[in-house]
Amino acid sequence: MGEVLGNQVSGVAAMNRADWEVRIEASLQALAIGYDERTAGRIARYHELLTEWNERMNLTGDTDFETSIDRHYMDSLAPLLVDGLFPISASVIDVGSGAGFPGLPLAIARPDLQVTLLDSLQKRIGFLSAVVEALELTNVSLVHARAEDGGRDANYREAFDIALARAVAPLPVLCELLLPFAKVGGKMICYKGPSADTELEAGQKAAQLVGGGEVNGIPIPIPSQPDWQHCVLLSEKIQETVRQYPRKAGTPSRKPLGGFDKAIK
Repeated sequence: MGEVLGNQVSGVAAMNRADWEVRIEASLQALAIGYDERTAGRIARYHELLTEWNERMNLTGDTDFETSIDRHYMDSLAPLLVDGLFPISASVIDVGSGAGFPGLPLAIARPDLQVTLLDSLQKRIGFLSAVVEALELTNVSLVHARAEDGGRDANYREAFDIALARAVAPLPVLCELLLPFAKVGGKMICYKGPSADTELEAGQKAAQLVGGGEVNGIPIPIPSQPDWQHCVLLSEKIQETVRQYPRKAGTPSRKPLGGFDKAIK
């Protein structure tokens, strides 16, 4: 594992990472997903880098390991439980990737996936690049762009089997930001919590405007957190997105499609 990760650490850091790796492996087994044999070690190294970088830039609010293991890592991976949701060798774009969730854990656990991480802040891209290099992830690409701009770029528009996001925006906004990236026949996947139902009606209307089909929800349980009401909201791309979408940067969040009330979160 040390050769795969390609780094040297002092005693305390190495001991922490070893402990993390054991804990991650147990959580992965409890989650009962299929995953690459290097997953636990790579996630432990990822968390080590996240902790280090978070001291000098705001990547995530809390890097406590016991909090992060379920809230960030297992939550990112839990949708792999859904049969057929992530087909073999699917191309995936994580829009507004931030600190890399859920795209990086998915790329780590499933090396067959071709994952693109898109974020608007160059500093976050710098962090993601450092993680990709340290973990020697050959199935990850990085794009520095606003989602609205990326969705209009011919290199990325309707180029992916799956467009996904986690904790980025309300569903109607996500429909406009994600569906333009998905191929016809592909899908949008939105990671959501207990507020998902409040967004569905407007989300259905928004998805239709940008080429998506009916939005359906699937509960996504995490074994160690039985009280969490997490789910994914899915919409299949059934027709090409018309040229007017996505609208210019900032407009989707200011004026969400589908008549959504921005005061509802």
